[in-house]
Formats: sequence, structure tokens, C-alpha cells
Amino acid sequence: MDLKSSQVEANYSVLPRVNSPDDLKRLSIQELEILAKEIREFIIDTISKVGGHLGASLGIVELTLAVHYVFNAPRDKIIWDTGHQGYVHKIITGRRDVFHTIRQFKGISGFLKRSESIYDVFGAGHASTSISAALGIATARDFDGEDYKVVAIIGDGAMTAGLAYEAMNNAGMLRKNLIVILNDNNMSISPNVWAVSKYFTELIASTHYNKFKSFVWDLTGQLDGMGDRIRKLAARVEGGVKAIITPGMLFEALGFRYFGPVNGHNIPKLIKILSEIKNLNGPILLHVITQKGKGYKPAEDDAPKYHGVTPFDKITGKMYKSDKPQPPSYTKVFGEALVQLARKNSKIVGITAAMPEGTGLDILRNEIPERFFDVGIAEQHAVTFAAGLATEGYIPVCAIYSTFLQRAFDQIIHDVALQHLHVVFALDRAGLVGADGPTHHGAFDLSYLRLIPGMVVMAPKDESELRDMLYTATIYNKGPIAIRYPRGNGIGVPLKEEFDLIEIGKAEVLKEGKDIAILAIGSMVYPSLKAAEKLKEFGVDAMVINMRFVKPLDKKLLDEIFDKFDKVVTVEENTIIGGFGSAVLEYASFKGVKNVKFLIHGIPDEFIEHGTQAELWKMLKLDPDGIVEKILETFKFKRTLISQKIQK
Repeated sequence: MDLKSSQVEANYSVLPRVNSPDDLKRLSIQELEILAKEIREFIIDTISKVGGHLGASLGIVELTLAVHYVFNAPRDKIIWDTGHQGYVHKIITGRRDVFHTIRQFKGISGFLKRSESIYDVFGAGHASTSISAALGIATARDFDGEDYKVVAIIGDGAMTAGLAYEAMNNAGMLRKNLIVILNDNNMSISPNVWAVSKYFTELIASTHYNKFKSFVWDLTGQLDGMGDRIRKLAARVEGGVKAIITPGMLFEALGFRYFGPVNGHNIPKLIKILSEIKNLNGPILLHVITQKGKGYKPAEDDAPKYHGVTPFDKITGKMYKSDKPQPPSYTKVFGEALVQLARKNSKIVGITAAMPEGTGLDILRNEIPERFFDVGIAEQHAVTFAAGLATEGYIPVCAIYSTFLQRAFDQIIHDVALQHLHVVFALDRAGLVGADGPTHHGAFDLSYLRLIPGMVVMAPKDESELRDMLYTATIYNKGPIAIRYPRGNGIGVPLKEEFDLIEIGKAEVLKEGKDIAILAIGSMVYPSLKAAEKLKEFGVDAMVINMRFVKPLDKKLLDEIFDKFDKVVTVEENTIIGGFGSAVLEYASFKGVKNVKFLIHGIPDEFIEHGTQAELWKMLKLDPDGIVEKILETFKFKRTLISQKIQK
């Protein structure tokens, strides 16, 4: 499966010669075009075996080569938005021979990572950050009196976020020398517009045009009032022509000089225009048209499916599936339950931030499209949009990945909770998500949600309870309510046709015991039950409780537990700082509990790297064996039980 150096040398002619961007500059245009084909083949061959973000990587091959050919990284700073566009960049910046480890445990990251390479200028997993970061770097450059170039590459999807426009507005005001490349793989342009725009772009990018323009500008500056009038007239003429034949007036209004659109798969043209604009002053925007999935027909035909993939058959494009039947994913169970509820209640609507398939809201989109809203990569707007709907009696279900909802923290507090609005937050991918790593782990939502006054926070132990919690959330009308659930397949429990209402703040005793109480939440309930069975082998009788709610806690049940047990364990797939265990400790402190020893078990106070969920759970001792080990070590059961086994 691994593509080692010897295999690369045997299968490719140009790729083995490229170990750094400097090697690109020694290649002819013809060799660059061969290299583009070989890199595509290399990416397809590797990602078909290990999985990853395929479509965007295939679409940006020529643009990446051209950028590195024209600019001088790492001295020139190239900032990529997220990492979906970054695979080619990784391959040509010294990571080709370890590319097969991408997104694997202890392997290279699927995103840009400063600690991984000097060529990774800015780390990012969330979209729309590149222009802001680039402007900061350009400002630092000017403070230091340096003259290197700063280039930000951002996708058209990322341009739906307000952050990108905030950055562009600021860049236009500061007038820093900065190049933004808009990698547009979704906009279609008719041939006649393309032909005229192509000609005009080449004209206004040329050295001769810009020298002439600067000469005229300087000359008219010496002509007092008449010069000013000539300048204004010239500006209107140039602006009018651009308005007619280019789609860039928005960017011009933000203070950027706009060039494009240009063909993002034509290496000679890309090199030419990048060479022309690299020395222009002020903020520049180059609009490049690419095709997502370029060079691999399955990915060209179905871009959403091949955006992020599991291992697949390279020839047919079909994803490998387990022969053993799998339970439905939490995402699918949520999506189907929401449609079922929406059919019964015309006030329910679904909102997502550019992730309909990822959140399961594509099912609502297909079944009841008029009540489905995809707002783009705009989580802040999604939340306040939901708040507006709630003021008029609608029940918005805001389905956003846990890690992405962090971006709308202020809106949750200010626009929803402060006004006691009934907005349902469905947090998919809560906990450790696996190969996408620390930028995508939903490790903080229990902490950042439970501190908000009036917020109800719950987590289901399985897919059936998820359905009931969603139903409960749509019925609850006293304020905001959140459900967090993990990535991946459910437990495999039977699903009822209808729904049961869950009492807010009511926990559930799953197993009685007398030696220790294990309080588990969400995805950690079943591992805790398995841990309790394993503890029996050591003579430990553990009580297991499905707490269901982080806020409000089941205080009545906690009081009973504190009276009965002197050893209490909390288990959560969330940071232990301010999470579920912290909530239990806070309540114990409030009640003056003194004779109970606590073990707060969850994600430690650090960012967790990428790997499969199973690998990460094992590493953090959040699997059944790990939970047992932590309990035995903390409460000194192990020493006693070893001696008991010896006596036997």
C-alpha cells in the first residue's frame, strides 16, 4: 500500500525529481505538464488506499505548480485556506515519500500544519482564514522592512464566509502588497465572456500596460486641476470596461485590483499572469477557474461524493464497504428523524452551514426543500438567522458540526440565549472524529455550551435515544437546547417508529452496583457498561448511569449517589476542563460533599492529533480497557485484587 521512493521512481518520470519548489524551477513547461499528470495519478493511487480529501486536491494541481514556480517559498509566504487544497503543496515540499501516511495515526496531517514543514506558513482546518492571516503576515513584513511576497489561496466555498470579506475590506483600507488567488471550481462562464475577459486580463496584467498606466498617472499628477479631471475620467473608463466584461467589481469595491477569470489548468497562462502581477503594488485578486476532481472521471461527475473519501476502488471509483451489515450512522438517523418530525410539525425548519450531506440535512432538502436552508460557510449567520425564525414561532434546527459551531459562540449567547429563543442545536461530530484531527475534533462543546444561562445540553447513548432527544428538543420551548452526538455508526439498537419524550434533566440507571458509581454521558455510556463488566473480573461491582444531560444535571440522583458511594467516576468524550465532570464536581462542592473521591475522565487539556477513533480512544484510555485501567489505578483496586488472585 505504501508508495516508497523506489516505487515512485519506477512509476513516474518527472515526479521523483521534485523534492522541493526549487526543483520545479529547473523544469520546462512541457515537464511541468507531465508532472501535473503524474501528481494526479499519485494522489488518486494513494488516496484510493488511505482515504482523504480528493476532489479539491485534483482540481488545484496546475495552480499549485504555477504558484510554486513563480514565487520563492519559503521566503515568499504562501497561505492555503484549510487543507483540502494542500495535498499537491505537501507532495512538492518534501513530503512525497510520507504522503501515504496522510491522516493516519502518527502520519502527516491532512491539513496545513506549521510544525510539520517550513512551507506550511499558517495552520488551518476551518475555512476562510487565509486572507486574514495573509494580511497579518504582510503587515509584519512591512514592519520588519522586508520585501517578500504574500499569497493567499482561497476557495469559492470559503468566500461565502463573512471573515473573508472582513479581511478583504481591511486589506483594501491598508493597501498592503498582497495577492489573493480565488480558486473557483463552481462558477461557469460562457465562452464569449471568457474570450473577452481573457484578452482584457492579459492586457491589464501586462508589464507594458502597467508601466504606461503608471507613467500617465504620474504625469497627470503634475497638471494641477486638469490632471485630476483626466485621472477621474481615466478611472471611470477603466472601471466601466471592467464592470462590463469582468465579474470583479465587488473585489474592486473592496480595494483589490481584479484579474481574471483565467483557466486554472493552463500552466503556461498561469505562470505568465502570476509573473505579471507578482510585482504590482497594493492588494491584488486573481480569479482562477478550476474543475473539482479534474482528471478522475468519478470525481468530476460527483464532486460532493469525492470531496472527502474513504478507501475506494481506483478503477471503478466505488467506495469499499464492509461485508458485515452496519448500523445506520448517527447522521442518517438524525436526518430521517428530522424529516419525520417536520412532516408532523410545519414550524420545523433545518439550517446548515455548507454541510447538507455531512449533517444529514440533505434528506430534508430532498423531501421538504422549502424548509431547508444552506447558508454557506457562515455559522455566525446561521445561528442569528435561526434566532430570527424563532422569534416568529418557527422551530429552527441548526445542524452544525461541533467544531464549526465554535465560530458562532457569541451569536449563541447574544442572539439566542439572551432572548430565551427556542433554537435547537444539533451538533454532529461531537467528540473525537478521527483522521481530520485537532481542527475537527468536537472536544469542547460540553464546556462552551453548558456555561450559557438557560441552555439545555444533552447527549444520547445510542441512535434510538438520539431520535427521542430530537423530538424532546422540538417540543421544549423554554429556550435554546443542544444535542451533541458522535461521528460514525450507531450502536445497532432497534429504532422505534415513533418518539418518546424525555424528561429534561432526568438521568437513567443502567446497571446497579455497590463499590463505585460510573456516571457516563453520550458516546461513553456503552464503553462504561463494558468497563463495568470487565471490572467484575477484579471483584469490583460498578453502578453505571446514563446521565443524558450535562445541563441541567439530575441533582436528585446525584444526591443519592453521593450518599451511597465514596468513589465516583465521570466519563465523557469532551475536554475535562469545564466539561461534564466539572459540572458534577461543581455540584458536589456546592452541596459540601466531603467523603467522595472523584475521577474525572475524558479528553485531557491538550489538542489531540489525528488517527482513527479507535486508536485515539485507546491512546486516551477512553475505550473499555482504558476506563478499567484508570479506575483500578485511581482507586487502588489493582493491588488488592492482584493479592486476591494470588491467594486463590
